[in-house]
Amino acid sequence: MARGQRIVAIDISRGLAIAGVVLFHIVWDLEFTGLISGVARHPIWLAFGRTLASTFMFLVGISLVLAHPDTICIRAFARRLLTIIAYAAIISIVTWFAFPKSFIYFGILHAIAAATLLGALFLRSSVTVCLVSAVVMIVLPFIVDAPAFNTRWLAWIGFAGQPPPSNDFVPIFPWVGITLLGMAAAKQFQFHKGRRFASTSDPQGLLTRVLVWMGNRSLLIYLLHQPILLSVIVPLSWVLPTQQ
Repeated sequence: MARGQRIVAIDISRGLAIAGVVLFHIVWDLEFTGLISGVARHPIWLAFGRTLASTFMFLVGISLVLAHPDTICIRAFARRLLTIIAYAAIISIVTWFAFPKSFIYFGILHAIAAATLLGALFLRSSVTVCLVSAVVMIVLPFIVDAPAFNTRWLAWIGFAGQPPPSNDFVPIFPWVGITLLGMAAAKQFQFHKGRRFASTSDPQGLLTRVLVWMGNRSLLIYLLHQPILLSVIVPLSWVLPTQQ
């Protein structure tokens, strides 16, 4: 999609989501370093984090339909998929050294890679097929609970009753189902066929432009924000009183 044909609402949604991720991790880092206590693990705050993950997975589905309206552009698809896989692997390696007991073995980037690959199978499917498949993927892990999946080798599928600890865990079931919901929504409203949904001019207003800018660079922000935050918050924890 050309720059002038980008759907501003989607860029803004992605920008809001990545801003929420930064906020979520600020709180997590403050509690990790002992500067605050009782917030990062609160059910409401954890639900906020799950909402952010759901937003990204839903937008992956919409973006897939938008990016490949007629036929799959193999080169663009493969380049994006391999990029996400590479960064997901880097995050796993880095967090394994930093947090060996709770490293990220299947986080949001891993889930986005899986959703991109599996979602491609549904690009030519009807809205009904996408919707039914989404419901099955979302409901199934609440029905299937097998101890055999309680290892890092299998927990990523989504059927583990007690998955190994991880600082970010987004298994295929049910999360790819949310991507299929996004695909169903995009197909239903036919975003990819109507230019009336696309912005042909630059977004107006400072906040809108900032959010669009963040939405267009959400992957870069996701990769860099934690090292930047920790480089500021950790030294602060050395000089400020802690709650622990």
